[in-house]
Order: sequence, then C-alpha cells, then structure tokens
Amino acid sequence: MRDTFIQRLEKMAAANPRVFFITGDLGFGVIDRYATRFPRQFLNAGVAEQNMTGLATGLALEGRVVYTYSIGNFPTIRCLEQLRNDAAYHDANVKVVCIGGGFSYGPLGMSHHAMEDLAIMRALSIPSVAPGCDWEAGEATEALASYPGTCYLRLDKSSAGNTGRPQERFEIGKARVLRDGSDVTLIATGGILGVVLRAADELTAKMGVSCRVISMHTVHPLDAEAVLAAARETGGIVTVEEHTVHGGLGAAVAESCLDAGVVPAAFRRVAFREGLPAIVGSQTYLRERYGLDERAVVAAAEAVVRGAAGVAGA
Repeated sequence: MRDTFIQRLEKMAAANPRVFFITGDLGFGVIDRYATRFPRQFLNAGVAEQNMTGLATGLALEGRVVYTYSIGNFPTIRCLEQLRNDAAYHDANVKVVCIGGGFSYGPLGMSHHAMEDLAIMRALSIPSVAPGCDWEAGEATEALASYPGTCYLRLDKSSAGNTGRPQERFEIGKARVLRDGSDVTLIATGGILGVVLRAADELTAKMGVSCRVISMHTVHPLDAEAVLAAARETGGIVTVEEHTVHGGLGAAVAESCLDAGVVPAAFRRVAFREGLPAIVGSQTYLRERYGLDERAVVAAAEAVVRGAAGVAGA
C-alpha cells in the first residue's frame, strides 16, 4: 500500500502544483524519487509530528492540499491537539497519512501499534479511510485530494492484493460489496480484508456458508445503507478490524443499525479486546495471538449462522 500511495501521489503532484507532501523523517527509500522530482512540493519536518501538522495546516490555509506522513500513531495520537485545534477546526485540507495501521509494525512494540486511531478520528468527525487492498489505497489517495477538509488515510503493511474491477469507481463513504451472499455478511476495514476473503473462501468451500463480503474502506462517514441492507438481507453480520473493539468499525456498524431501528438476526465483532497490546511479533503472529486471524473470523461467522438459524426456528 505504501508504494501504491507514493506512486499515485507522484502522478498527482505532476498534475497539480497545489499537492504538497510532508514526511516525519521516514520512508526515504520510497520517497526519494518524489522528493527529487518535486522539491518545491516536499518537506521533511523531522521527527516532530506536532510541528509537521502545524506546518501542514498553514500550507493548507494558503491553498495547498497537504499530505502528512508518518508511522502508526505518530501522525495521529502524538499530535492530536494540532489535528483537532489547528487542522480540523479550520477545515484545512490536511490529509493525514499513517503507514502502519494495526499491528503492521508489530516487532517494534505498542508504541508503534495503531489500535485506537480510527476511534479517535471518528470522535473528531474526521473522515477516515482504511483501504483493504492496493487498488483502494491508490484510489483513496487521489479521492482525498478533492474531499474537503482534514481527512485520515490509514495504510497497512498487509493487503488483499488488488480487488479492483473493470470500470469500478471508488467513492469515499461508499462501501464495496466484493462478494454477495445470504447466510452472513463479513464487513472488514483495512488490510485485514485479505484475512476476511480467505475466511469467506473456507466458509463456502468447507461448510457451504453463503458469505457477503463488504470492504468498508471508509469508517467515517460510514455507508449506513450497505450496513442496513446486510442486516435486512443476510443471516447476520460479523465486523472485522485490526483495531480496538471500542469505537471502531464494529461500534460504527452497531450504532448505524440501532439508530435506524434495524437489528441484524445475529452480530459479532472480531477486534482487539485487551486494552493495550503487551507482546511483540510479526503482524501475522499478533493477529493469531489476539484473535484477529482467519480462524477467529470463521468461528465468529459460524456463531452468527447458528444464531440466525436459532432465531429463524424460534
């Protein structure tokens, strides 16, 4: 996703001199080409993310479309006050880019684990996009340039590959139904979409479960229409996110259902439930340890199907 983001940003910078990119002193192997080609549209702010956000806000208020870029929590939680009071409050065109959502930087420990970011951005009403595949990452990068105000782009080290379809149009706030089905709906956000697609394959091949798979790349604003359709048309919903269970995708889906008075027959959330992650390891290892892997998704879907069957037979 990172490479896709930089490649698309290069094309955008070539076409639009208003595009500006600020890094928090990282990614040089990837961004060297951009920095060389567009020295007047690039700045290294150093390891000073709060200052980076202030600079970005000033540039945006002078007419630029500014992308800030750093690892995990650093462009979000570390500079939360600057995001809230400077960028978002003034509707500045600052596009905050995190490379390393969830457990992407697992071996570096909890300081580099981004597990609360989506909840915090939702609380600030900052439009938040977490692409699930490379195609979504590229399309979201460009779409955010014309989306008004401060936005958040959460990139992952993992990816579902390329799920784009011919002539498909990406739209912020509009979910993508990747597979249709009737027994259960799996709603995913971020790179864990790849895990969900594999789980859907297993559920269908081994158990005959008909799975609707939705890539909810935009957590805020949420596509409530897609959620409510899933609640009405399928046997239940499972949300999957590499994020805390509090305030993220699952919470947003549940809120949408209850606000509309549409209750799914069964509902489960596959998410991080342990407070703060206390162990280190690869992204794959941490997903397994914290119940965010394919096995966990399959188990949750099976529970939903059994629950829906019980309701139907009651």
